[in-house]
Amino acid sequence: MAKAKTTFFCQNCGNQYAKWQGQCTACKEWNTIVEEVIIKPEKSNWKTPASSKKRASQPLRIKDIDVSKEPRLDTFDSEFNRVLGGGIVPGSLTLLGGEPGIGKSTLLLQVSLKLPYKTLYVSGEESQKQIKMRAERINPENNNCYILTETKTQNIFKQIESLDPDIVIIDSIQTLHSDYIESSSGSISQIKECTTELIKFAKETATPVILIGHITKDGNIAGPKILEHMVDTVLQFEGDRNHIFRILRANKNRFGSTSELGIYEMQGSGLREVSNPSEILISKRDEELSGNAIAATLEGMRPLMIEVQALVSTAVYGTPQRSATGFNAKRLNMLLAVLEKRAGFRLGAKDVFLNITGGITVDDPAIDLAVVASILSSNEDVALQKDFCFAAEVGLSGEIRPVQRIEQRILEAEKLGFSTIFVSRYNKISLKNIGVKVQLISKIEDLVGSVV
Repeated sequence: MAKAKTTFFCQNCGNQYAKWQGQCTACKEWNTIVEEVIIKPEKSNWKTPASSKKRASQPLRIKDIDVSKEPRLDTFDSEFNRVLGGGIVPGSLTLLGGEPGIGKSTLLLQVSLKLPYKTLYVSGEESQKQIKMRAERINPENNNCYILTETKTQNIFKQIESLDPDIVIIDSIQTLHSDYIESSSGSISQIKECTTELIKFAKETATPVILIGHITKDGNIAGPKILEHMVDTVLQFEGDRNHIFRILRANKNRFGSTSELGIYEMQGSGLREVSNPSEILISKRDEELSGNAIAATLEGMRPLMIEVQALVSTAVYGTPQRSATGFNAKRLNMLLAVLEKRAGFRLGAKDVFLNITGGITVDDPAIDLAVVASILSSNEDVALQKDFCFAAEVGLSGEIRPVQRIEQRILEAEKLGFSTIFVSRYNKISLKNIGVKVQLISKIEDLVGSVV
């Protein structure tokens, strides 16, 4: 086969170069110039399996397009279904990214072992025996999952033609290579070419394809940004390897909401679905301790009750420390300044440590009130009642500001047995006959008088 002709393009501005150089002279960006194939040999398309029908090529009016024959495929994983928007859409291409060792392969192997459909799991990173060892811990009784260890796309399509699977899983897209591209696996050209072949296969046969993608040290999916544009759904698997919880988010979803998220717990037998994460994120304790407050927050569309812990002590070395785990440290400093200015608490000479339990990071401003309550509780060494929770934002002038979807937070508090929830007086609440008392407050002084 003749060598393909290549040239170099800047991935930022598209300027063309005859050879590689570190900086693009047009846009002045560094390390954006990559080699691309501009002329490649003719190639024959992969053969469509006989059992599947190629989609019509003529234009159709939108009202004449029939989608009733292609319902979503149930993955039998409620968290995975939630993030996808109800299941896998036939003919869709899904890209799953995440840190090394976070559990991407385990998640998709677990999903493939649950499926009652014929599933082809293609691995370019592990041998069949290694995958079998992990599968025995998860679900050794499955007879519908086929394992293929291959990296050449032409060989993969030959096996797909003979097996005719209902779902194809690729682990990972960076390990695949095509004979029609001269560059090595994982290069920009190979990733684009392999993804294009898989997209054509998925759309023509209505077979869903799920890809695992590596990420760079910056946390972005490795390869060209166009890869995320080409696929239908981009999922992100997050979590701290030192903690047992994993969060599955949708960064892009053409067939559902990107606000949903799924939560898993890593165990020796695989990933366990966490249907009610609030009970896990709240500590079970018999005695009341100061510095603990419960916040009603939202992760995507899902309400969560999380525990905020604060420790306020006299600064030993003269310079007070401000430390926050799972919370923005600058926002903590702002709330401490509000407490000192508006409520009269002298915290300038005290160390303040803040922790969000469960190892998760929260950006929702609705936990401001819980942070303030936990700091006040620790400072006065007075425990808050265990059935109190908080959902409001604190402004610079000490006002208690309203937050969105407050009724959803109130219903979650009622479901978990809380007696009182503190919210802003300016929230519009239409709920009636609920089992939780809604305490309306308008400024930070009202909170001080109610809980301390």
